[in-house]
Amino acid sequence: MFPPLRRIAPQLAGGRRAARDLLIAHNGLLVCALFLLAGLALAGDYGINYDERAQRQIAQANLDYILGQADRIDTELYHDRVYGVVFELPLLLAEGILGLEDYYYVHRLRLTLTHLLFIVGAFFCWRLAYRLTDNRLVAILALLLFLLHPRLYAHSYLNSKDLPFLALLVIALYLLERAFRKDTIGAFVLLGIAVGILTNLRIMGLGLLAAALAMRGLDLLGAAGWPERKPILMTAGLFALTAGLTLYAITPYAWANPVDYLTTSLSLTVNHPVVLPQLFQGQLILSNELPPHYAATWFVITTPPPILLLGIIGMAMVAVRALRRPGAVFRNTRRRFLLLLATCFLLPPLAAALLGSNQYEGWRQLYFLYAPFCLLAAVGGGWLLTALARRPYGPAGIYGLAGLGLALTLLQMAQIHPLQTDYFNFLVNRTAPERLRAQYAMDYWKLAVGDGLQYLLTRHPGEPLTVRTGRRHLNILPAAERQQLTADSVDSRADYALAGQPAAYQPDLAFNSRYRRRLYNNTLSVARPLDDFRMTPAAIAAYREIYRQATAGEPIIRADYDVYSNGRRLTFIQENCPADGPDVWFGVKPLPPTPETLPPYFPQPGFYAPWHNQRVRVDGVCLAVIQLPDYINGDLILMQRSGGNYEPGGATLWAELHSLSPPGLRELIAQGRQRQQPPAGPEDFAVFLDQDGGRNRLLYAKTDCSPAEYTTPVFLHIHPARAEDLPPAARAVNFENRDFSLDTYGGRPGGECVAIVPLPDYPIKTIRTGQYIPGQGELWSVALPAVR
Repeated sequence: MFPPLRRIAPQLAGGRRAARDLLIAHNGLLVCALFLLAGLALAGDYGINYDERAQRQIAQANLDYILGQADRIDTELYHDRVYGVVFELPLLLAEGILGLEDYYYVHRLRLTLTHLLFIVGAFFCWRLAYRLTDNRLVAILALLLFLLHPRLYAHSYLNSKDLPFLALLVIALYLLERAFRKDTIGAFVLLGIAVGILTNLRIMGLGLLAAALAMRGLDLLGAAGWPERKPILMTAGLFALTAGLTLYAITPYAWANPVDYLTTSLSLTVNHPVVLPQLFQGQLILSNELPPHYAATWFVITTPPPILLLGIIGMAMVAVRALRRPGAVFRNTRRRFLLLLATCFLLPPLAAALLGSNQYEGWRQLYFLYAPFCLLAAVGGGWLLTALARRPYGPAGIYGLAGLGLALTLLQMAQIHPLQTDYFNFLVNRTAPERLRAQYAMDYWKLAVGDGLQYLLTRHPGEPLTVRTGRRHLNILPAAERQQLTADSVDSRADYALAGQPAAYQPDLAFNSRYRRRLYNNTLSVARPLDDFRMTPAAIAAYREIYRQATAGEPIIRADYDVYSNGRRLTFIQENCPADGPDVWFGVKPLPPTPETLPPYFPQPGFYAPWHNQRVRVDGVCLAVIQLPDYINGDLILMQRSGGNYEPGGATLWAELHSLSPPGLRELIAQGRQRQQPPAGPEDFAVFLDQDGGRNRLLYAKTDCSPAEYTTPVFLHIHPARAEDLPPAARAVNFENRDFSLDTYGGRPGGECVAIVPLPDYPIKTIRTGQYIPGQGELWSVALPAVR
């Protein structure tokens, strides 16, 4: 050896050993860093999902409330107001800090930061797996299993709602294991902060709060005497208090009424109001009528086989050990934690099935289940290594098979990149795309449209093109590419039509093979007047049956679209519907819903956005279907609107009144006019007092009502018989003021203004109501007699 090198040889050898030890100790950190670098390069390949606009809107509504620019949190998608903004708000603030205005850059920022949180969750998965198995290679296996689930990997860019919850759940599980291992006040306080943040994202985080307290309760049962029980009670109390305070502090919607926030969020989780058709195993099924095995089936057919196998082994091992020595499960911290993981994986889908909860788009709402399953899969891998440790080539065979399985999964992910959201494993026939599309919903967020647009830009360089697609897909393109494309909702004006889940339309024969491989869902077609180009054969058959059942009876309303009623299903039908017409939407507005029958997330009487649908075209007939929830009864306004899904700029094309249970509003108004009670306001604007099952309400009606009269505010002053019945805020003026617009409690069907306004339960001395112009004064008013 060269003499100078001989002198430093010990130092070089020590450096190599230190580097090797560092690499072994922090191999997970290195893997996370490599995936992060790859993620930064791949982020721009992913499109935009339907929920991105709503998510940003929720963040903006909360920010306005925090800054005092709004007196309440209100969003166009009203039920979304309960969703926490612990992740969305930083995304919105990052836009402002960086001064991003072009949505191309805003979208790239959202994709990057969402994926970054996913990588952080993967790091804690690696740390927790090592704690559970004491094996660094098994921990790396858990890390790779976490990162290489194809569907979740794509969602780690696109989904700022479900994937952050998954990542934060892993972090919270790590801190839970750490808290029970260290058993210190600081560890439990940190766990409480994590659980509060987790619950802000999804109210299901309360399940982890309950699980941690239950585990602390088992510690309490095993404690001997007060000296051992006191610290257990103290840490449990501080943990629960910290979780509650954290949740309250970072949830602006809870500031005004924490109880309402909790009840509303839980109710919305159990039974979301929106009912949507889901294509599942070749059948179109409403989301509130799905079979109990819906989520389990989606999980099995969309999870890579090596992960499924290891997870099943891990679950079986936990179950066998728990059955053999049930007492040890509660005494041994690690075994108890593994049982908690198994419970976290099994209980939520079981509860969803038993409660009949609405589920959409596969198992997207249950992606958080993958966190405990992935950890159990790592435990299963560790158990296999232990069981085969003494067999020749046993451990090597396990590592080789696991590595081969993950390599094949990575290859499949590369082949369908960036459409990993449509990954299926071998249990589904992927070689026949038409059959696959006929069996299961694919590309429900229309992400492949972005690839279709890129193909068009490549095929028609510099040419202006009109495409039939949503504007949001164009917004995430660079400015130069955006200028080349124009979005239009009418087929006959478009050069190409793009859709997320088409039917058996004829694809563009010149479709480039590179894009055909990536777009095996065939999202591109030459625009021509074709029926149902977004629909599968199963969907077409289902709508044909709906049409047959509906038209077996007489329509309840004849308008531009005839309306048929079959139970609680309303079907809007137009015969000989033009193929190239614009998109239209249909809605139902209750007048008003009975407060005691409404779910707690209902924001105000008369809100109709949950019950809407877009038309489809089958055999030359346009139809739309609205399934009414069970708690809606009484008077309805049925309407057809232009524009998008109740977005600003849309217009009501027609609206008609219909009653589900007699006597309806029209009959009650006619009876009131016949009794001539009480006197009408100017220009025949009549106000009547009616009792509905002992509940008092006011009926407002005016024929030939102009749009100006419909939008003019209404004041309602209620003077109680007893002053103590007044709400505290109203006692200064001695009456309860309920100013409103007619749109809040009614509508304008057929050019007639109608409204139903519930009255308070307490005895009323007098009522005065009328219309006024803000800043100018009263237009008219009427007085009503006492109500007892």
